[in-house]
Amino acid sequence: MSTDGRSPVIDFDHHSDAHADDTVGSYRRLRETTPVAWTENHGGFWVLSDYDSVFEAARDDDVFSSKRLEQYGGPGLSVVIPKTPMHFHIPIELDPPEFRSFRKVVNPIASPAAVAKIEPMIVKWTTWFIDELIESGEADLAQVIGVPAICTIDWLGLPVEDWQIYARSHQATLAEPTDSPLYKQAVEVDLPYGTEQMRQAIATRRAEPRDDAISYLVQQEVDGRPLTEDEVFSMVELLVSGGVGTTASLVSQTLVWLYEHPDVRQELIDDPSLLDRAIEEFLRYFSPTQALARTVVKEVDFHGSHLSVGDRALLAWSSANRDPSQFDEPDDIDIHRWPNRHVAFGVGVHRCAGSHFGKRMAKEMLKQVLERMPDYTVDLAHLKRYPRQGVNKGWQRIPATFTPGTRLLPPGAVPAGVSATSARS
Repeated sequence: MSTDGRSPVIDFDHHSDAHADDTVGSYRRLRETTPVAWTENHGGFWVLSDYDSVFEAARDDDVFSSKRLEQYGGPGLSVVIPKTPMHFHIPIELDPPEFRSFRKVVNPIASPAAVAKIEPMIVKWTTWFIDELIESGEADLAQVIGVPAICTIDWLGLPVEDWQIYARSHQATLAEPTDSPLYKQAVEVDLPYGTEQMRQAIATRRAEPRDDAISYLVQQEVDGRPLTEDEVFSMVELLVSGGVGTTASLVSQTLVWLYEHPDVRQELIDDPSLLDRAIEEFLRYFSPTQALARTVVKEVDFHGSHLSVGDRALLAWSSANRDPSQFDEPDDIDIHRWPNRHVAFGVGVHRCAGSHFGKRMAKEMLKQVLERMPDYTVDLAHLKRYPRQGVNKGWQRIPATFTPGTRLLPPGAVPAGVSATSARS
């Protein structure tokens, strides 16, 4: 795609090694010089990096569409650049008014009250993951961040023994190099396996509903008609995709940072009631989902640039969350910061429906790590980050040592055949 008069033009690639080496600095330079700019990489797209432009675009669905429009940018998941070979996701790939009909279906199972009902399940799986490593005194803390994947799978009603497959496949498609064996395994083996398993579960729950999210979805209606199996699948696939990655990204980054800042770690150990507000600040600072995309569907003059129909745009949540016009000392973590109008979960009608679920899992994971292995030491020299950090940031390996502790769950609390071994490599 030619620039065709688009300006300013920059050389920016959020999937490059250079960007991964310094995501914060990369976005800061854009925000300070060209907060709305065009790059030719990945077929060409606009980068929106300051708070005002990101906030405005995210709330303007008439111009910045979330629809899967394959005539612009090719086939695949529309809300990332470049598009990724994933199934159609409802409702994230819809615009109002259609979006609202489907979002009303999801809201009841993602509300604070609904999350409160599944707290025992979150506590159980977090306790079990830490049980699996607590006696040894050394572990890869990235193992603990499997909690969001197994919680999501259990909540939906999929076989918990396969949590690793879902975690591995979705992380690989977003963060592994596209020419890597892990990416190939995800696209050619894991995603098709998960697809078949989800479709089987949907068909089974229609005939014999249980007490799980899939059973709820297959019984719902939209605009006066039952949801189709394809629509239920699309919603389940989105819930899996969102559930297995972002919270793991947040917690992995937070654990490393807390090791590097022992005074803050001790403050949270001494007063766990600070965790709720601290998690909001960790979300702002780390922005697990770095950026998501939209497609321009109306010609518009936007913050000094002219955007044409069909242009793709990257809304950099992480950069907006570091904008000094919105946040004092944005490059510092202040666990007492309030109010905190971060956009880590997006903004507007497409704001993440699973935010309450994600925050509750993050709180339980951090709470238990700080309670049960408060003196953990991270081997910083052997950390391994996600290879690509354009969509999700995080650590694949967090080697750590700590004072050994004792298991808490009784034998048989977790079904036989479930392994806590991390899906990451």
